[in-house]
Formats: sequence, structure tokens, C-alpha cells
Amino acid sequence: MGASMNGIAAAIGDLVQKIGRPVRLMEVCGTHTVAIFRHGIRDLLPAGVSLLSGPGCPVCVTAIADVDRAVALARQPGVLLATFGDLLRVPGSAMSLAEARAGGAQVAVVYSPLDALELAAANPGHQVVFFATGFETTSPLIAATLLTAQERATGNFSILSVHKLVPPALRALVATPELAVDGFLLPGHVSAIIGVDPYRFIAAEGGRPAVVTGFAAADILEGIWLLLRQLAAGAARVENQYQRVVRPEGNPRALALLDAFFEPADAVWRGLGTIPASGLTLKPAYAELDASRRLPVAVPAAREPAGCDCGAILRGLKTPPDCRLFGRACTPERPVGACMVSSEGSCAAYHRYGQRPAPPVGPAA
Repeated sequence: MGASMNGIAAAIGDLVQKIGRPVRLMEVCGTHTVAIFRHGIRDLLPAGVSLLSGPGCPVCVTAIADVDRAVALARQPGVLLATFGDLLRVPGSAMSLAEARAGGAQVAVVYSPLDALELAAANPGHQVVFFATGFETTSPLIAATLLTAQERATGNFSILSVHKLVPPALRALVATPELAVDGFLLPGHVSAIIGVDPYRFIAAEGGRPAVVTGFAAADILEGIWLLLRQLAAGAARVENQYQRVVRPEGNPRALALLDAFFEPADAVWRGLGTIPASGLTLKPAYAELDASRRLPVAVPAAREPAGCDCGAILRGLKTPPDCRLFGRACTPERPVGACMVSSEGSCAAYHRYGQRPAPPVGPAA
């Protein structure tokens, strides 16, 4: 658009007047959620535009059953479980990985999957399991680590894959009858891997506009302007505001690496339930790298924390202040749900930056 932030904000105001009704937009990505708060984007928007957070925080959508499985693995004799730090305090049915570690389980925090592979080399007497979470942004890095593990013939390394794929989750969300969202801001990082085409169904089947955006304040505002421009024109298509990073075809090398090791599988998402072909599991040829095959553990039925509205928040049906636990029983220091644990979680962002009350949720026009 090439205008200043105030200029874009003024253009947004003109479009809202033209639309003539309140508009609810969802930023899918947790990084967008944090950036919107940090840049004060909501303060620049007219009262007729509301922003909701979606299921774009990988820690937040990790199912309790998957946390329970990771805890059970960590408590097995001879197992060293490696995980990213933001997963350490995610509550499971009975305990978090942090609590399991306090009770004697061997849990190590790493900053990359390659760090976990190095742990395996340094601890030949242990089975090192990497708790592999994330979206299409991080899964190619894990595939590259698996390739390195093969090249090094590291026999004591495997992963517990709970990767998620963003487009199937959005397809499930768009099909939700109660969804009160007029348009979507799509994740720039994920789109740099998968491109733009996998989102076409949002417009074609869901009848809603969508825009891939970057993370600078001007990127986000321009993405909102592009969405409102479509709504004002009665249009629904997928646009790419982040063209300097995101190519229409994505990153073919990263996609080929993913395809070499993984195949789609049904996956459980917190708040969205089981979504067909929305996860990644290792292909049978790589069973030796699959912790769920090498180290099977019994996991009882998962239990959701009482009173937690994380699932409804991830679907855009509620905002964090709507949850009766928010800021009271659930805080970053004492999180009840995963949305308060992750630095990209909507509850954590609302708690850190504060937020004016959102309008009541109603059906999108």
C-alpha cells in the first residue's frame, strides 16, 4: 500500500464506514497475536473492527493426551526426553513435564531439534526422545535432523511427533456453524513453507477473504486493510501481502524434505478435536525413529482442566477475559491451560498487555 501507519489506519476507517457493520477478523498465528499487542494495533483500529486469536499457537493446540504421552515416556527408566522450553509447563491430565522432572523424570530443555540429537550422542546409555511439536514452520527442521540422525547412525534417538498442519485446522474451523469471523489474517512463517494455494478453500468453500501477512505493524495493518477492502466490495479471495517472503509455491526444498520423512495423519487439536489428516507421522520406513513405535507406553484417557475455556478461545468463540479463570486461578505463574503457558498464547498475551472488552460474540454477517 505504501502509506504511513496513520494513513493505513485512516483508510481502514473509511472502509469500515463503507461496510456499515461491525467486522470480526481472526489472526491465525500466535506471533501475530503478540505483534498486534506489542504494536498497539487495536488502538489504531476503529471501534467497528475486532480481532480474535485463532488456533495458531503450536503449544496451545497440543492435545493434553500428547502431553500425557510425553510425560509417560519421560518417566520410563533409561529415557531422556528433550523438549522446547515453552512445553515444559503445559499441564497434562495429572502433571506437566516440569512436574515430572521435579519428581525424578529426565527432561531436558533444548533450543533446536539438532540439540536433542547432540544429547543422544552425549548420552549413549539413554534413549533420547525429542517431543516434536509445531507447525509447518518447524517440521522441516525436524526432518533435517532426522536425516542427520540417519547419516550419523544415531541409534538412541527418536521423536514423538505431534506436528500439526494449519490448512486442515482452518478447514475445520471454517466449517464450524457458530464461527463468528468475517476474514482471516494468515500466518507468514507457515506460508513461507507451504505457499498460498493451500488456503484457497477459505474463499472458495468458506466464502471469506484471507490475507497472508508479515509481522511488522505496517504489514498487519495493510493485511487488515486488504481484508476490509474485499469485504467492502463483497469479494472473497486469498491475497498475499507478504510477497517479499512468501512465494505462491512456498519452499519446494522444505516441502520435499517433509514428504521424504512424514505423511499426514489424523491429529487431536485442543479445542478443535480430531481433525483428519491434520498431523504428521513418520512413514513406516522410519519406524526406528518413531518413539511411539519404539517405546510404547500406556496413557489413560486425557482430562481437560475444569473451567478452562482455552478450546473456545482457540476457535474464536471467546476472548481470554471471557474465561472465569483468566487472571484469577489462571496466570502465567500458575497456568491452568496451554493458552496461558506459551509466550504466543492468546491468554498470555492478553494478560501481559491488557485488552479493552471485546463485543459479544454473534454470528458473522
